Amino acid sequence: MSLILYGAPLSPFVRKVDVLLREKGAPFELESVNIMPMPDWFKEISPARRIPVLRDTEIGKKGPLGTIPDSSAICVYIEQKFPEPAFYPDDPYERGRAVWLEEYCDTELAGPLGLGIFRPIQFNRFTGKEPDVEAARKTYSKQLPRPLDYLESEIGGREFLVGDALSIADVSLACQLAQLELVAGPLDAGRWPGVAGLVERLTRRESFQPCLAICRKIVKQEPVDLRVS
Repeated sequence: MSLILYGAPLSPFVRKVDVLLREKGAPFELESVNIMPMPDWFKEISPARRIPVLRDTEIGKKGPLGTIPDSSAICVYIEQKFPEPAFYPDDPYERGRAVWLEEYCDTELAGPLGLGIFRPIQFNRFTGKEPDVEAARKTYSKQLPRPLDYLESEIGGREFLVGDALSIADVSLACQLAQLELVAGPLDAGRWPGVAGLVERLTRRESFQPCLAICRKIVKQEPVDLRVS
């Protein structure tokens, strides 16, 4: 086994890489890294101080050699190393759109989900505090609709975000919104039916189950319904 994925299962970015590796049937080892505080050896291979980092031990077993930080860069590497099944469309325009939508999910959607909802609920629990439901509910009602409305418009009545096949854009979207489901339950399918349907279909896939099973053991509390004012 030459691939080691460093990170934490609760990270949606680690989850994205984990899912892609499993979809391609690529053998790998997930090595958990506690980043609070971040160990010195990990700082050496993660210049941006973020998870995940992938190591290919066929290239290097110690230090930066053989490592790739950042989930999007890692996914490109995985696609090249294990080309089947493809998660980046062949058509140049569709490939560009898939990469753009992956980036949008990893930034514009991840921001309010992570900092505005997951953190005030679950990080408070980790430190023995009561969840800040008011802050999370405010994010859900004020900040989350904009990226979700855009993504809903991109799906339209289709099955996937780009073209007629599963792509890295769909994986990124589902991995981010699985984070919401862990602490706040499923997305409102009445308001965002296309997005909610895509996430439901993808998170039922076998590739999502191992990482989500670990996450559900960590997040033991019942979800908080943020739709109730």
